[in-house]
Amino acid sequence: MLGVLVNALAILAGGSVGLLAKKGIPEKITNAIMTAIALCVLYIGVSGMLKGENTLVLIVSMVLGTAVGTLLDLDGRIERLGGRIERRFQRGGKRTPIAEGFVTASLLFCVGAMAILGSFNAGLKQDYELLFTKSLLDGISSCMLSVSLGLGVLFSSVPVFVYQGLLALLAHVIAPLLSDAAIAEITCCGSVMILAIGLNMLHLTKIKTADLLPAVLFAPVLTWAFSFLPL
Repeated sequence: MLGVLVNALAILAGGSVGLLAKKGIPEKITNAIMTAIALCVLYIGVSGMLKGENTLVLIVSMVLGTAVGTLLDLDGRIERLGGRIERRFQRGGKRTPIAEGFVTASLLFCVGAMAILGSFNAGLKQDYELLFTKSLLDGISSCMLSVSLGLGVLFSSVPVFVYQGLLALLAHVIAPLLSDAAIAEITCCGSVMILAIGLNMLHLTKIKTADLLPAVLFAPVLTWAFSFLPL
């Protein structure tokens, strides 16, 4: 669990530095940074999508996952939770977009092979090298993100700790069930959501990204199921 803890603390530290730096940065520059980060997020999304090997798995996972997420109103629940937190941190009538920063950072830090494989290595072999590398990257990213997205980025350390912690603790059970193909499809589905986040950050769309989250649960199951089909 050491690597998981370090990862969460790196996000908190990086995000805190970003929040402190934000106070001295003019709004014009903050907006420009937001656009630059959004373009980088788009790149991360596109590059991750290319790791998928089965388009059919992606389509069915996204359709089923979106249907479930919409029925559960995941995006609405997170928005309402973020709203309650925002009111606690509201200063001088200025709104802090907690929910947006939380969802954006959580997806960026949790989605991808590095989070999965790093947690498995920590749980199975007490090898923290991959998670330490991820911690450095996440710390830098959280610093940049918090400049434009605010306090919500720091709260993303909680789902990162829980998600990677569970993967590490259950590694002996989960790792044998996830093939390389399954991990690739999880990364692909998650990267589609990251792409959606980038579009939202550029104010081109208003996609409810949290409603898409269940897709990453369907991806490994469908990868296994489709492996028996002559596709």
